Amino acid sequence: MEFRDLKTQYQNLKDEIDAGIAEVIRSADFISGKKVRELETELAAAVGRKFCISCANGTDALELVLRVWGIGKGDAVFVPSFTFMSTAEVVSLLEARPFFVDINLKTFNIDPNCLKKAIAEVQAEGKYTPKAIIPVDLFGQPADFDAILPIAAEHELKILEDAAQGFGGLIREQAACSFGDASITSFFPAKPLGCYGDGGAIFTDNEEEMRLLRSLCVHGKGREKYENIRIGRNSRLDSIQAAVLLPKLRAFFQYELDAVNHVAELYTSQLKDVVRTPSVQKSYRSSWAQYTILCNDRGQRDNLQKKLKGDGIPSVVYYPCGLHHQRAFAYCGYGENSLPATEAACERVLSLPIHPYLTDDEVCSIAAKIKGYL
Repeated sequence: MEFRDLKTQYQNLKDEIDAGIAEVIRSADFISGKKVRELETELAAAVGRKFCISCANGTDALELVLRVWGIGKGDAVFVPSFTFMSTAEVVSLLEARPFFVDINLKTFNIDPNCLKKAIAEVQAEGKYTPKAIIPVDLFGQPADFDAILPIAAEHELKILEDAAQGFGGLIREQAACSFGDASITSFFPAKPLGCYGDGGAIFTDNEEEMRLLRSLCVHGKGREKYENIRIGRNSRLDSIQAAVLLPKLRAFFQYELDAVNHVAELYTSQLKDVVRTPSVQKSYRSSWAQYTILCNDRGQRDNLQKKLKGDGIPSVVYYPCGLHHQRAFAYCGYGENSLPATEAACERVLSLPIHPYLTDDEVCSIAAKIKGYL
């Protein structure tokens, strides 16, 4: 059994993907070519933003936006601790200071009340200047932007939506990747919309920022190929990856998103009486990057994972350690029990196989084994 079944997905889309790759090879249009421009246009339309700028990966996407905003030394950026390294890593790379915020244990997303408290504490201390918030759409569900947007407005903070896992999510009729001042996503293969390598994208409605981001992605390029007007980097999406993503994008909205939501609903109906199942906020839709249950404690979680592995059922712990306790961020000085919901999640979470091609029989079989073990 596959945790995220990219093999079956490829068999379903093989003719279109192969044809797209062959077209790129025939044209020798490998870097930032026609397929990339086509993909950017379709992505911007899909999420409701004016501009999409593709790049090499989701981490670059985050850092490039913060660079455009001038985030740097002495600035405070608020991020959830229960997320992948990239979200906070880019803040430190720019010599700003990440301030870690606890999560809501029901949604695994940043807790707005904890966010307000963290902002107030930084303002009271006066050592750093609050500049931005990076809410993460964890496991496919958009962050609580109904609460976060007013907080940001009150304190005049920028919002960078980290939708690396959130592409395809909704709050009412508004799509993930369209919240805040800018947003990003990742095309890492295991993401809801994944390519066959690395890739990422930035979304914005600001034309000036769009032009600057395109320049930074190509070595600070000016109007001509060999005119460099600023220090940039090499962060471009290959045309072959765009050729892979185009048919995947169309399948994603045609049937995959509905299918993966069906799988999640079936899991929940089967498991809600034995474990804490994921909670999706009212009027929100998740794209289910992960289906993550909460066990009673670490011992139960680890034992369950071991038994599932014995039956050939893969499962993953996202995440075994909050960023505030990672050695890389030891300089931030967070002690034990400083972010209790994050620390509880790290002890108890277990993500089960989920993808659009998981059958009802497979879901029921996994659920039956979990109920039997517990």
